[in-house]
Amino acid sequence: MDKTEDDFKNLDRKVSDIGKALEEAKDTLETVTEDIVSIVAGIQDTDKKVEEATVLRKKEHADYKESMTANVAAKMVLEIAGNRLAKFYTPKLYVPAKVEISEDQRIAVNFGVEEAPPAVEFVQVRSHTASSAAPPPPPETWDAYQKQNEGHGGVVALINMLKVDLEKEITESKVEEKDAQGEYEAFIADSASKRTTDVTVLGNKEYVKAELEASIQKLTGDEKSTKVEAYSKAETLRDLHVECDWLLSNFAVRKNARASEAEALKNAKAVLAGADYSLVQTGSSSRLLLRKSK
Repeated sequence: MDKTEDDFKNLDRKVSDIGKALEEAKDTLETVTEDIVSIVAGIQDTDKKVEEATVLRKKEHADYKESMTANVAAKMVLEIAGNRLAKFYTPKLYVPAKVEISEDQRIAVNFGVEEAPPAVEFVQVRSHTASSAAPPPPPETWDAYQKQNEGHGGVVALINMLKVDLEKEITESKVEEKDAQGEYEAFIADSASKRTTDVTVLGNKEYVKAELEASIQKLTGDEKSTKVEAYSKAETLRDLHVECDWLLSNFAVRKNARASEAEALKNAKAVLAGADYSLVQTGSSSRLLLRKSK
């Protein structure tokens, strides 16, 4: 019974230890699961931010290209306007426009298939600039002609000012575009690095989770089998207690009963030791004679 009690205590202690280890593993699994959910949410948030930043960067770049196209076109218009004014007011500063031809046309011209387009020639009207003589009298409803270069300076100054403003805006746009692109590339690099780290940590967490789940499954099986074994020991111990407790509780009664039985046997022996054996012998002889007569 002592051995059975020791075995039962060991099994009960083992069940307790397995239960503690099982609870600890479950708590750790819950924490790891929460970490995995948090990491996955972080990865999704990073991907979402990258997507939003990419969409914004594309829109900013499209706006930049549209703004640059408009500014360059406006600058070109101002240059054309200034050149046209120079053609009229200051012919020496006039620059003839270049005739642009396509690659196919250039090849055709080189092989003599087509003729080259005529070059733009500039014809100076010196009668308005070199000569100070007044033109013919104007119609009666108009005033007399005046020199046309009187308002030229203000117009050219305005055009030059607009060109400076456009060049400044173009330069600022280029700087802003370069800075925005640099910030975007840095953000993408940081996001990629963070995502790589998060994916690595996520893989480790998933591995730990799988190990914990396997451990919990094993501990659950061990706990169940140990409980069954402990229950069997408890039943054995109970049966032993039932038998031994009865023996212990009835030990005095049985001891007294045996003592009485032993005393009775002694008395009976003493009685038998003092009896008359002649009667026994006579009876035996009679039985012998009867057997012989038969």
